[in-house]
Amino acid sequence: MSPTPPPSFSIIVPVYNRPQEVNELLDSLACQTDKDFELVLVEDGSTIPCSKEYEIFSDKVPIKYFHKSNEGRSIARNYGMDRADADFFIFVDSDCILPPDYIENLKKSLRNNPTDCFGGPDAAHESFSDVQKAINFSMTSFLTTGGIRGGKKSLEKFTPRTFNMGFSRDVYRKVGGFREMFSEDIDMSTRIKQAGFKVTLFPDVKVFHKRRVDLKKFWRQVHVFGMSRITLQLLYPGSMKLVHWLPALFVLFGLGFVIASFFNKWFLIPLLVYFAALLVAALVATRNIKVALLSIPASVVQLGGYGTGFLRAYFWKIILGHGRDVNDEIERRRGK
Repeated sequence: MSPTPPPSFSIIVPVYNRPQEVNELLDSLACQTDKDFELVLVEDGSTIPCSKEYEIFSDKVPIKYFHKSNEGRSIARNYGMDRADADFFIFVDSDCILPPDYIENLKKSLRNNPTDCFGGPDAAHESFSDVQKAINFSMTSFLTTGGIRGGKKSLEKFTPRTFNMGFSRDVYRKVGGFREMFSEDIDMSTRIKQAGFKVTLFPDVKVFHKRRVDLKKFWRQVHVFGMSRITLQLLYPGSMKLVHWLPALFVLFGLGFVIASFFNKWFLIPLLVYFAALLVAALVATRNIKVALLSIPASVVQLGGYGTGFLRAYFWKIILGHGRDVNDEIERRRGK
């Protein structure tokens, strides 16, 4: 009897105390029209493990299930790659749901346009809450992020992110694994590009991404994203583009308009025009007036959280000079 050939894809997912999310992810994997994959599920020191979910789906989805001490999602991803059988790794977050034709579309895309590394967009599933749909709009709209998270129209050259990203084993051998840092996926994508590998956007290979379930948690998340953009600039001088400054400018000008409005209410006009544009764009995108209305505070949180994080880190790390040893800091985290 000849040995069973390895799967074409290893889907690697780090998880920490998210059994309900993993249950939904596994359910979507069980419904794939193309089964040519394995799931490498890595519990990163979870105290609420996914063992029950693993048992339920082990006969429906080819799963390699590991439990390790808590060291961070980047180390967990590297741990998974070292134990994967396929020659092409796929990374999605535990709060993602894959459309039934995800693997099928990925195969077609790779066949039509072979690449070393790919990324795809994310979208809101119809089952998501109105707040989650509004958050998804705020993270993907051209009016808020410049379309940098996987859309066809973008103010920045496309950069794969680990909510929907993949690369070959050859990339891993040459570039190495993820580094334990915030925005580790942008760091990884940058190193892949610098190593000369081909990076491609596959717009038809999408995932449904839940992200945060409320605006308070969303603020904390994007605030960290803003801070990490400064770290990336220190690691890769010249990588910062105008689009990365836009949330900070929104914070500064928005605050200025609000203060000025105490003296003349007409200073609120630019903000009102922008909010009206957001409402129209969200209504066209979602066809739901409630989601469109929620998209305005979600967009303010996205821009405000990112912008304040960006300004905070810029002042501390660049103006005050506390970011000079950023590489040493990342290496110390890796050594822990």
